[in-house]
Amino acid sequence: MTETRFAVDSSTSAADAVTAVRDWVTEHVPAAWREAGERGGAAAIRAVRSREEYAQWYPVFGASGLVVPTWPAEYGGLGVSLDVARAIDGALAPYNLGRLNPLGLNLCAPALFAHGTEEQRLRFLPPIVRNEERWCQLFSEPGAGSDLASLATRAELDGDEWRVTGQKVWTTWAHESEFAVMLARTDASLTKRKGITYFLLELDQPGVDIRPLRHITGEADFNEVFLDGARVPESQRVGDVGDGWRVANATLSSERQMVAGAGSGGVDRIGGLGVEHAIDLAVKRGRSAEQMVRQRLAGLYAEERIRAWTNQRARAGAAAGKPPGPGSSVGKLHSCEVNQRLQVLATDLLGMDALAWESDAPDYDSSLPHEVHGMLRSRANTIEGGTSEVNRNIVGERVLGLPREPDPFKDTPWAEVPRS
Repeated sequence: MTETRFAVDSSTSAADAVTAVRDWVTEHVPAAWREAGERGGAAAIRAVRSREEYAQWYPVFGASGLVVPTWPAEYGGLGVSLDVARAIDGALAPYNLGRLNPLGLNLCAPALFAHGTEEQRLRFLPPIVRNEERWCQLFSEPGAGSDLASLATRAELDGDEWRVTGQKVWTTWAHESEFAVMLARTDASLTKRKGITYFLLELDQPGVDIRPLRHITGEADFNEVFLDGARVPESQRVGDVGDGWRVANATLSSERQMVAGAGSGGVDRIGGLGVEHAIDLAVKRGRSAEQMVRQRLAGLYAEERIRAWTNQRARAGAAAGKPPGPGSSVGKLHSCEVNQRLQVLATDLLGMDALAWESDAPDYDSSLPHEVHGMLRSRANTIEGGTSEVNRNIVGERVLGLPREPDPFKDTPWAEVPRS
């Protein structure tokens, strides 16, 4: 394989970076993908490039530094300015080169940048960029979802390792991951937020049992994870013992930003396609002249643009070194509710075709019309990545400065707090 490293540095101008991107694409991106992207964008690319083919080619992209151009070169990036990174992303946009390993890039990496050691960053960040080690998040538990700080998974120090016991749930892509960011309780005598520690757990070891949870749409992205004496080296603790809640806020803020939709730099939407697809569908179904349909489409189009601009501002702040902060809850809250309304509209446009269909497919997930699949999958949007109720509290308390929700057990040691 020829050298794929992208030849720019901190002194490269945006114009020179765009020229270099075009040269790199010509040399390294398969011709059929390039031609499809230049001809018809993402839809045309999907017709000539399978997900498996893209995953096989991805190490070329990962080694280039283009995946995270603002990161320092030693962590897998290019160390360029925000303006140059924007120019790079714009030049790459026609070729639909999505970032794999989004939970590593958007959940683990922010915690390591904010609270990790240099050794941890050098060890874990480059494999994340290259998609060599995939990541998931072990935070939520059966009894600690919206109230995450009440988590019960415990970690006990045993020599130079921590032994972890407990149960996690709703863990996206755990069955495909090698590592997880994890919260565990290390001191039950303290209040619930002060006795938590943040760890990096290797999943392929005795004491880790991963069991899939199937969606209403048929596929299994979520998992429950049982931990029975799983071990974490002391070197894979992030931040101080008992300071995990502060470290976790870097991950949680970035998670909300990641799922905030268009312009977020993370996941465009979870469930269904965008408003352009709904507009095309209305035309194809002969309903584009209906007043109510046009009104709904126009409203959703406007909200999609507002969401994209808001997310771009938040992303620019993050690239400039500012933490996502509680403002990321605004984008997440708006994104999930807009997407649910959009997917309901797409299903409405199908009419009776959305109610029943014939199929010989053995897996009902593959027999669903795309619009129905998107509508069903989007129902989880207001739960995953922090429920809308929790995000409204964050916006109210940390953005608007409203009084906090009353908590009668705020100063009570976790071991004394009643639990079901």
